[in-house]
Formats: sequence, structure tokens, C-alpha cells
Amino acid sequence: MESENIVKLDVREDLKLKKEPFDKIMSVVKQLKEGQVFELHAPFNPIPLHKVLGRKGFKHEAEKIEKRHWKVIYRKKEE
Repeated sequence: MESENIVKLDVREDLKLKKEPFDKIMSVVKQLKEGQVFELHAPFNPIPLHKVLGRKGFKHEAEKIEKRHWKVIYRKKEE
């Protein structure tokens, strides 16, 4: 996968500062172009977000990197 096709967002610091990152995440998702994937870095596996984005046509792969670091890749499902 080419790096220019990956849009990355790390919300770990936002959550540490008690800032709700949902609007920031949805803004990134809305701006995704055809063929781009969304790579989210969070301190936990964001299961509720999987459901929200699933309804918008995304599938996900979640990977635990460290104790408080998860990487989740969201891809638009094929039509």
C-alpha cells in the first residue's frame, strides 16, 4: 500500500487531555478520497467507532501495538 493513500490520525493525545476526538475523526473520514484508507491511532480499540464507520461502508482491521496504543485501518468496502 502506497503511503500517499494512507490518511493518518493519532487521537491518543486528545484523549489524554480529555478532548473528545469524534468530530475530528469524522472530518477526516468525510475528506477521504477514492482509494484512500484511514489509519487511526488510539489508546484503546474503538469498538463503537467500528460500528459507526461500518454503517458508512467501512471495514476495519485493529492491531494492538502497545498497552495503550492501538492502530486501526479503515477501508471502504468494495461495492
